Amino acid sequence: MLTELPELLLAAVLDLPSGQLLATYAAERTYQPSLLAPSVAAVVQQAYLLSHGQADEEPVEVLLTLASQLHLVRLWPGGRQALFLAVASHDTNLALLRQLAQQAVQLL
Repeated sequence: MLTELPELLLAAVLDLPSGQLLATYAAERTYQPSLLAPSVAAVVQQAYLLSHGQADEEPVEVLLTLASQLHLVRLWPGGRQALFLAVASHDTNLALLRQLAQQAVQLL
């Protein structure tokens, strides 16, 4: 993933029911995935609440756009786990980010 996304700042796989991080990567020591895990779980929960009542619909991903970063949460089917990616937005192709996140989820 680092080859395709040199702008990758942070990556984490989160088990949503337990809130545990299963794997992490941080480009710098100041980035702390463990501090983000509860927030990511809360965002996913809100996404599920928004889709409630819509037949055969469940969230696939959540995108948060900041001035200098993109934060993408890609969900596994069934919503038990999530892949969180944070990248610098100035040099990142959003379509590539989404494609790589989808491929990573399919591989795991």
